[in-house]
Amino acid sequence: MIVITLSKTPASLRGDLTKWCQEIQTGIYVGNVNAKVRDLLWKRVQKNIGQGEATLVYNTNNELGYTFRTTRLDRKIVDCDGIPLLKHVNVTPNLKLGFSNAAKYHKAKVNSRAVLHNSTLLKFAVIDIETTGLAPNKSEILSIGAVKYLKNGKVDIFYKLIRDVNCIPAGVSELTGLNMKILKSKGSNLIEVLKMLKDFLGDRIILGYNLTFDMSFLDIAYKRNKISGLINTSKDLLPIIKKNNKFLDNYKLSTVLSEYKIENQSPHHADFDAKSTYQLALKLINEGKLKL
Repeated sequence: MIVITLSKTPASLRGDLTKWCQEIQTGIYVGNVNAKVRDLLWKRVQKNIGQGEATLVYNTNNELGYTFRTTRLDRKIVDCDGIPLLKHVNVTPNLKLGFSNAAKYHKAKVNSRAVLHNSTLLKFAVIDIETTGLAPNKSEILSIGAVKYLKNGKVDIFYKLIRDVNCIPAGVSELTGLNMKILKSKGSNLIEVLKMLKDFLGDRIILGYNLTFDMSFLDIAYKRNKISGLINTSKDLLPIIKKNNKFLDNYKLSTVLSEYKIENQSPHHADFDAKSTYQLALKLINEGKLKL
């Protein structure tokens, strides 16, 4: 028999466990499997636990008749004359690397990655837009944000509000913090913004999260205003995330950023969403999941 307890884990992992175990209470799973299946299940839990915690208890041949495993960083399992006990551990965050050979190797590896990616960083730009609705043929673009890496090591930000918008729904205004008064006073003409965006992007690969949505609006905007559209190669990060993170609760940008420990100070603002998506792209490149 095995018992697995979960806390703060993705719903998809909890649902996955019900294939082999019965959830007798929220987050508590009981099953009767052999040792091989048990070990495979534990590997599955460790791989897909996200930011949550898990503990596994199972039968074994010791004085207690059982032992356990845990993913908790503040607990360590120690053996006391054949009896497993949990030891409290003080977790010290942000440990600095010392001067050991392992530390030097790690630092050199990180530096080599940075050098390797400098040329890659110049290949792409990230975009994000905010709109009055979800239908490209009926809704309007409120703002456009874009980010790109420069040769001097700095990041260039493009952010424009669109003043020639007819109406902003109350829900959208509350979500984005934008209203007609702000757009009229701080916004620019859509045709001018579209031309500036083309100049900003140049021939770089366009990246974005759920990029199909953004590109559909931009394509229609260029056509309606009789401007030659974007012919850049584009790559959507959403399918990459779905392929590599199968056990997220959902695939909203906020959920994905939390999973990758990326802070977005102002969600649903095109400039901040573009900057956080740029950070996501960097992490995917470093992990080898995104190749340009």
